[in-house]
Amino acid sequence: MSMRHLLLCAGLVLALAKTSSAGAETTAQLMPETMAMLRHAIAMQTVKGEGQVPAFARYLAGRLESAGFARSDIEVIPVGETAALVAHYRGSGRGKPILLSAHMDVVAADPKDWSRDPFTLIEENGYIYGRGTADMKTNLVTLVATMMRFKREGFVPGHEMILVFSGDEETEMASTRELAQRYHDADFLLNADAGGGTFDDKLKPVDYEIQAAEKTYADFLLTVTSPGGHSSEPTPDNAIYRLAHALDRVAGYAFPVQHNDITLASLKAVGEHSHGPLAQAMLQFSAHPDDARAAAVISADPAYVGQLRTTCVATMLDGGHALNALPQRASANINCRIFPDTSITAVEATLNKVVADPGVKITVQEPPPVQSPTSPLRKDIVAAVTATVHERFPGLEVVPGMSAGASDSMYFRNAGVPSYGVSPNFGKPDDSFAHGLNEKLLASEVPAALDFWHSLLTKLAK
Repeated sequence: MSMRHLLLCAGLVLALAKTSSAGAETTAQLMPETMAMLRHAIAMQTVKGEGQVPAFARYLAGRLESAGFARSDIEVIPVGETAALVAHYRGSGRGKPILLSAHMDVVAADPKDWSRDPFTLIEENGYIYGRGTADMKTNLVTLVATMMRFKREGFVPGHEMILVFSGDEETEMASTRELAQRYHDADFLLNADAGGGTFDDKLKPVDYEIQAAEKTYADFLLTVTSPGGHSSEPTPDNAIYRLAHALDRVAGYAFPVQHNDITLASLKAVGEHSHGPLAQAMLQFSAHPDDARAAAVISADPAYVGQLRTTCVATMLDGGHALNALPQRASANINCRIFPDTSITAVEATLNKVVADPGVKITVQEPPPVQSPTSPLRKDIVAAVTATVHERFPGLEVVPGMSAGASDSMYFRNAGVPSYGVSPNFGKPDDSFAHGLNEKLLASEVPAALDFWHSLLTKLAK
């Protein structure tokens, strides 16, 4: 055998050994690196007005490049004071790319109100604490760590995977709109910011939800104007009183009950794993969606009223210009979460009918609302998610779900990209405090998320 052949064989042996070693990388081995990234992520105050999102995006870009991503495959896109991050994991070109969505920004947190520093990752009593632990830097970091792991393993997917990380999901979503405009020709999108599993109070898994729909977010401004005048000479045409009457009518109105296959399946699953009148009403409604009594019981619970109907609620109020003058102007914001496939114009028309006062002007607030159509429940995605969930919790029920809130998925759904919320996290009800004080996540969910992403993406991108 020639020296050239010997060198080629030796190189092949070394390459195989390196691949075998990389392929043996375990979740336990990934944890120190992942937790270091998460500590850095929590410390970066990526809230509106601080200008830290671009720096965070550059940090993540550096981590990806260190694992083998080509610099040309990573882009930080400036969008005003914030930024989006895109990273391409090239595949063999078997089909359209898969988009992997997360957001880098967080809701503001005032340290003086927290029991612990919100921008320091603290592990305590089986939880990790800090702004972004639940929403949603843990999922973002574990997704990045999984991409780095794939690179080190030499994984070549059939579908290209593209990280599309927004920088202002919690506020204007300008970076989300930019991403959706650029990456609308994709097979589907997986959103790390929606869906997920539920534990009961004893940490027994109840079910796992794939988010396949979300309600449309819209703000309507109610405005009343009048000539005003001296407060010592009151008139019947008082802008504040007139607005108050309009708000009272809105408060007393309930939009019609609605349902779809996703909400019926979700309510049925929750009802089967719960107890009491609410659970019974869920089971009854899922079987008989025309049952008004069951709908009334469900609607009385703030956590579930949004699953049955469009909701509109007053959120901000402004009126008057001086303590000793009749108001010349009064206005209020009405925030609506609109049931999928219901138009914004239909809701606006309903509000005008309910208010029943031509002197109350109703306008749609900026930015313009975005319709978020329901995504079809693709069998390949449901099967892959179910198999992945069952690797952790064999036999656990996996059901579709609808979010009452809004996520980055809505812009991609509006652009024609089927989108699915598949957060790897499980948690107890009302246990995360996302957007609130002392935000936390079960510490067990960090390694579980690493396992989840690696397994799910291997199945779907192969």
